[in-house]
Amino acid sequence: MIRDLTSTRKGTRMEVNGATTAPTLRAHGLTRSFGSGETLTMALRDVSLELYPGQITLLMGPSGSGKSTLLAVLSGLLQPDSGEVLALGKNIWQMSEKEREDFRLQYCGFIFQGYNLFPALTARQQLEMILRWGKNTPAAAARERADAMLDLLGLSKKASLRPQQLSGGEKQRVAIGRSLIKEPTFCFADEPTAALDWKHGEHVIELLRAAAHDDGATILVVAHDARIIPHVDRVFHLEDGQLAEPKAPAEQSLSYTSGAEESLAREM
Repeated sequence: MIRDLTSTRKGTRMEVNGATTAPTLRAHGLTRSFGSGETLTMALRDVSLELYPGQITLLMGPSGSGKSTLLAVLSGLLQPDSGEVLALGKNIWQMSEKEREDFRLQYCGFIFQGYNLFPALTARQQLEMILRWGKNTPAAAARERADAMLDLLGLSKKASLRPQQLSGGEKQRVAIGRSLIKEPTFCFADEPTAALDWKHGEHVIELLRAAAHDDGATILVVAHDARIIPHVDRVFHLEDGQLAEPKAPAEQSLSYTSGAEESLAREM
């Protein structure tokens, strides 16, 4: 069952299961454009939002609406034209590039659409590397934790294979394991279930929920898959670079169901 989350706000705090908590990430007035002159495209238009620990926030919207751009700006990968992003009270766009790299390494996990796996490393080594490099975990402990994560993802038999020997869905699960094994404060996931059948996709969402609800991680998921909605805590909708007010998952699910019924009625 999804936890009963309220959206009661007290200033810049929110009540989650009766406990008042402050946002771990606050963004204000974000704009981002690409191109210039006649080719200028506004990807983000004055976007402001807050993300909270222990919650999965889902960001939805049509292709080209700016979802991946917003995720990249919030995570310190793409600089906005204007606006600020405060993560753990630090303005990440006032940091030096090295400081942002260190911040991401220490606090952030990423799940990319393109997997971003190292072609020369096995599935096990992809996970071990994050622990050895990012957390200074001893080699034996890193291997043990990597094997445990691969087992959790149903990839134990694929541990010694390199990316070119894995299917798209298997590569995606390795990428997800690499993100979660470091127990990040933030997890930014761009279409984490896109390459997976729903059986594996649902399992991945359960892992993300556990990272949020059990470990207190702040998780932002960009996705088109409406089946994810019942598993998250808040839903934002982005269109033409502008952000709508968040909806409760149940309310959002009803709107998708209603839309599907209307489409079916038109076809009949």
